[in-house]
Amino acid sequence: MHLIALYLIGVIFGTGIVVSGMANPAKVINFFDVAGTWDPSLIFVMGGALIVTAVGYRLVFGRSRPIWEGRFMLPTARNLDPRLIGGSAVFGIGWGIAGFCPGGALPALGTGRIDVIAFVGALILGIFTAKFLQNLSRPKAQAA
Repeated sequence: MHLIALYLIGVIFGTGIVVSGMANPAKVINFFDVAGTWDPSLIFVMGGALIVTAVGYRLVFGRSRPIWEGRFMLPTARNLDPRLIGGSAVFGIGWGIAGFCPGGALPALGTGRIDVIAFVGALILGIFTAKFLQNLSRPKAQAA
């Protein structure tokens, strides 16, 4: 049942991305082009997502525990470290240049477009590169 719920959540998310037009990189890039062909529709998509998220949080955290887990697993770190800021910057720059974020690119893979395939390939390569660099720095940090 857990996997079915995860699948349905992915289908709903992907459908929302496609219906909202966020799988189209030109629509996203036009949002950032405030001096040219500015398209404010991304604001409405984000606003709708915030409303759904707020309602979802109220419903979920109104329960004593999650459905498939014994307790809620929430992040405890509150500090802004260089890795968080750098990762956020890379994400934002990549989103602005390519017009894709991972959430929009995965549903767009179904189009078979080469730019989507290249973006997802670069995304996967970036994940493995970050893990590799993290593993390189970990032994040094533990030895110190």
